[in-house]
Amino acid sequence: MKLKLLRQFLMILLLSFVGEGLHALLPLPVPASVYGLVLMLLCLCTGLIRLDQVERAADFLIVIMPVMFVPAAVGLTESWDQLRPVLVPLLVIMVLTTVLVMVVTGHVSQFIIKRREKRG
Repeated sequence: MKLKLLRQFLMILLLSFVGEGLHALLPLPVPASVYGLVLMLLCLCTGLIRLDQVERAADFLIVIMPVMFVPAAVGLTESWDQLRPVLVPLLVIMVLTTVLVMVVTGHVSQFIIKRREKRG
């Protein structure tokens, strides 16, 4: 059971590593993690990797994801002197972009649902 989880995690890690390689090779302003996610999506869509081959490890990574933000939050507290002068514009940008992402996601979801309903 633990060996299966390790194998799943290694598959995810391998795709992330390939994403790092693509980031180093391609002159595009795309983060390496995005390359890794796109590769994972392609592998899942093509059947190269089945969902059950990575599902448990992915679920575990999602569960511990909030813990991964703790070091970033601590880093922000250490940078408080530099953040204080731009705090209001930063908060406005964060709120506006969050609302924008929610609105766009809602519209795309509604579009997909209506499209599926028309297909029957």
